[in-house]
Amino acid sequence: MLIVKHVMLEWDAVLIQPLSTGDALFAPAVARNREPILDVLHRLLPVSGLVLEVASGSGEHIIHFASALPRLRWQPTDADPRALRSIAAHAHDTGLDNVLAPQFLDARAQPWPVACADPVLAINMTHIAPWSATVGLMAGAGGILPEGGLLYLYGPFRVAGAHTAPSNATFDADLRARDPAWGVRDVEAISEAGLAQGLSLVERIPMPANNFSLVYRRGRYRNP
Repeated sequence: MLIVKHVMLEWDAVLIQPLSTGDALFAPAVARNREPILDVLHRLLPVSGLVLEVASGSGEHIIHFASALPRLRWQPTDADPRALRSIAAHAHDTGLDNVLAPQFLDARAQPWPVACADPVLAINMTHIAPWSATVGLMAGAGGILPEGGLLYLYGPFRVAGAHTAPSNATFDADLRARDPAWGVRDVEAISEAGLAQGLSLVERIPMPANNFSLVYRRGRYRNP
């Protein structure tokens, strides 16, 4: 599965730009959203353990988080060979020893190559991939997370079938014009797919630029 990340996200004309030399890619949106996301992760993540990121894209998020949270080990993955090369380039440039070698992972292909992790992260994935990838994400996370384990999603989402801002509706239309299989997903639909895999939505956190953090736990919890 190719999860394309070089599209207009958060209103950047070019989301991922190649360096003039080398394999590292850069996403301008990362500089804006990485600190708000990290603030949430600081509260949610365990002190130690293995963090699996699905659809790591350029790799900039996971490098930033690994630098800020050095006691955790970080496993980047993607289904795009270009992204895997970019992740490896960023990891090499920073020299972090808690970032593992990137692995190919197609969220739809079960079982995943990583047997266990806590938590699992997916940032800006669900709207630029087919719905089957989101279903696969919930199935894969449900299969490897321990009881009480965490799945964290970030991005734009619809709530109760409605966009939360006019700009998100415009963005959704742009995505669907690019690929009819893409689009801003409903929180309720994602949560229903999660429940089928033993994952319960426990927090929906408003984020800057009309995005949300969605926090799921493996097990039965009361929805927010």
